[in-house]
Amino acid sequence: MIRLQIIGGGRMGEALLGGLLDARWAEPAEIAVVERVADRRNDLTALFPGVVVTEWLVEAEGAVIAVKPNDVVDTCRSLAATGTKRVLSIAAGITTETLQAALGSGIAVVRAMPNTPAVVRAGASAIAPGSLASAADMDWASSLLEAVGVVVRVNEDKLDAVTGLSGSGPAYVFLMAETLIEAGVLVGLSREVAEVLAVQTLLGSAKLLESSDEHAAALRAQVTSPGGTTAAGVRALESGGFRSAVLDAVSAATERAHELGQS
Repeated sequence: MIRLQIIGGGRMGEALLGGLLDARWAEPAEIAVVERVADRRNDLTALFPGVVVTEWLVEAEGAVIAVKPNDVVDTCRSLAATGTKRVLSIAAGITTETLQAALGSGIAVVRAMPNTPAVVRAGASAIAPGSLASAADMDWASSLLEAVGVVVRVNEDKLDAVTGLSGSGPAYVFLMAETLIEAGVLVGLSREVAEVLAVQTLLGSAKLLESSDEHAAALRAQVTSPGGTTAAGVRALESGGFRSAVLDAVSAATERAHELGQS
């Protein structure tokens, strides 16, 4: 019996599949990937020996919808005929109400907002229950996404905010990294050296924040000696509107997510 079919073999579907296999969530033969593009099916077959790679939906206990938003409703309608009992959707902007209407009664829906670091098993995902989703369905959805990172549970009306923060957040971090590298070159470092130092600074700071009992503000204060170099740098960031720019970025992305969800 197929325990799970992942519908959509794109980057996020592939990341989830790899994480589930690494975590031994299921044996390869218990997972199917549904991918319409023949070349992509060939790639997935080579990458994941033993996994069922197919063009068509199969009978499975559960399903992950990882297709483009425009294809979600048709996918759900087809999925309803396969006997699937629960569905996790990672399709952006598609509400559980829309999913439930297309799937019909008897199929539990959980909606998720993951982010791209799931590709390296360091994702941040939020899940929200549909009207028919039980605690067991939420646990099931959580177990899937925990294979590629951390998972939090929210009400669906908070998913736009999740999109603005962690869904879009990697782009903010990459922009910060890009800017740090450029700044390193500006003050005289080679691009190669600046890139190594900037990336490791971001990585190390994130690990320190994750492992510490201190809040971000406290850690920032600890490295900011009065009258020192860091204090000068932080003062320049504050005067340049760094804090307000980040607040505005998350707010703007949240609002855009809401607009797309209404369209």
